[in-house]
Amino acid sequence: MSEKKQAPRHMGGFGPGHMGGSGEKAKDFNRTMLKLFHYADEYHTQIIAVFILAAASSAFSILGPKMMGKVTTKLFEGLIAYALGTGLLTDFKYIGSHILLLIGLYLLSALFAYVQGYIMSGVSMKITYRLRKDITEKINRMPLRYFDSRTHGEVLSLVTNDVDTISQTLNQSLTQLITSAATILGVLVMMLSISWIMTLVTFLILPLTGVLLGGIMKPAQKQFRQQQEYLGHINGQVEENFSGHNVVQVFNGEAKAVETFKKYNGKLFESAWISQFLTGMMMPIMTFVGNLGYVVVCILGGYLAVKKAITVGDVQAFVQYVRQFTQPIAQIANIMNTLQSTAAAAERVFAFLAEEEQTPETETPVSPETVQGIVEFQHVRFGYTEDKIIIHDFSSKIRAGQSIAIVGPTGAGKSTIIKVLMRFYELNSGDIRIDGHSIRDYTREGLRSMFGMVLQDTWLYNASILENIRYGSFDKTDEQVIAAAKAAHCDEFIRALPDGYHMILNEEASNISQGQKQLLTIARTVLSDPKILILDEATSSVDTRTEVMIQKAMDSLMKNRTSFVIAHRLSTIRGADLILVMKDGDIVEQGNHEELLAKGGFYADLYQSQFENGDEDETG
Repeated sequence: MSEKKQAPRHMGGFGPGHMGGSGEKAKDFNRTMLKLFHYADEYHTQIIAVFILAAASSAFSILGPKMMGKVTTKLFEGLIAYALGTGLLTDFKYIGSHILLLIGLYLLSALFAYVQGYIMSGVSMKITYRLRKDITEKINRMPLRYFDSRTHGEVLSLVTNDVDTISQTLNQSLTQLITSAATILGVLVMMLSISWIMTLVTFLILPLTGVLLGGIMKPAQKQFRQQQEYLGHINGQVEENFSGHNVVQVFNGEAKAVETFKKYNGKLFESAWISQFLTGMMMPIMTFVGNLGYVVVCILGGYLAVKKAITVGDVQAFVQYVRQFTQPIAQIANIMNTLQSTAAAAERVFAFLAEEEQTPETETPVSPETVQGIVEFQHVRFGYTEDKIIIHDFSSKIRAGQSIAIVGPTGAGKSTIIKVLMRFYELNSGDIRIDGHSIRDYTREGLRSMFGMVLQDTWLYNASILENIRYGSFDKTDEQVIAAAKAAHCDEFIRALPDGYHMILNEEASNISQGQKQLLTIARTVLSDPKILILDEATSSVDTRTEVMIQKAMDSLMKNRTSFVIAHRLSTIRGADLILVMKDGDIVEQGNHEELLAKGGFYADLYQSQFENGDEDETG
């Protein structure tokens, strides 16, 4: 089956609403996060183990300064004794045992951190895999109506940006949140155990940090949002100009494109510079406040040490704890901002997974293997939206093996008939029957396996010519592929190409001509050996000589097969068994070419209009 290759023309999905950018918030944070954790139900044991290991790693790390403080006190006492002439009272056995214990604590902390990181990486990758798998399967169950109202970038962003945001949070931020919380709690306990007065003084300095950081983060978040917005604009503008560079050049749009890019790029530069500058100020401010705290702690600690209220080692340990205390507070602030972005990303993913799906398949499907090709339209009524009905009351019966041409002006509903026939869209009312069975009695896969389509717009992908022809008929041999190519009159030009059948088509298949693309899609249809053919002006992109050869090949292919031909050039369907003339969604005339000309009605007017002044024009 030949389809149109849909390149994403709008990259709006990569703007701030779809990137999980900094500062973006979910509508319902708590509910979304609970849903995300529920999604990871089968990994609860591993996640609990990760939390325990992260807390244990922090606890062992927290005990280090206290242990080092005891060693410092012993050394200090020995040096003071030596200075007073009472001998060197340093207990090296005590110091050595505590240093070994300190090394052991740090090794255990590192080991637990490694194990929890290893487990969480596996869990996050499994959840990410499941999310992408569920999204991909959901896409295949979604009705085309959903994609009609959204850009391709929006759907693509679910699989890439949103899932990546969730993955990074699960892999890094959650364990870091537990580690930071455990560190704050543990450090607070250790600080209080050393001196409640010094702890109180330290806490009096903390509000200054909060005020300064709060004054920076709010404008920084605004700039981050603008940065994501203009990054999305640039992505879309660059993608559209590269994919449509021929159109830009034909209409001399280069200067306008450059002007637009400069505008977006300037805004991106401004917002990125300001946001990076503001966030870059966070560490110097925290360092300044931290150093201010160290000065106060050292002065107060020295005073208390002189008064014998605490030891010198305790002062050293307390200074280290102050450093350890301020860092996780900043980390938690950043993590909470990240969690807001994660919740927004997860909210979009879960909203997509909850979208209404296409109608379920029948539990007792009819086999498509024995289909003869009798097609009957019974009072078909359809509109892409309820308030805009395109096909009002379409009825017709086609016998097996007949060639049916569907003609009419642009917007008459010709292509729409084919879309509802293949169940790309569900009918508003009426029915379509194949061999007496409603199309709903077949599975969608079984129904579409009956059809071979050759459209005006070709669909080829980045692979060899051999694989492009074989697409949809993956069990066919190379010899069968070559035989189909010969039947479609494209074997000769393929062999003349570099690497022949093994030549790789680029992403847009622009390394072959439009006519050659059309020939390849015809060869693909020949290879699939369909029971029912759908041809949408299949020869419109080839030259006259090639058109004659293809027409012969198509005539051969159409023998004993029901064929629907959407015709623009009416001269190509004069031999059709039945011509359905459509206007405004209804059949206004039907019959063969001679009968319709003899009526002198709408078809006759269409046909004669293509031969005014002896020239044939397309009617759309």
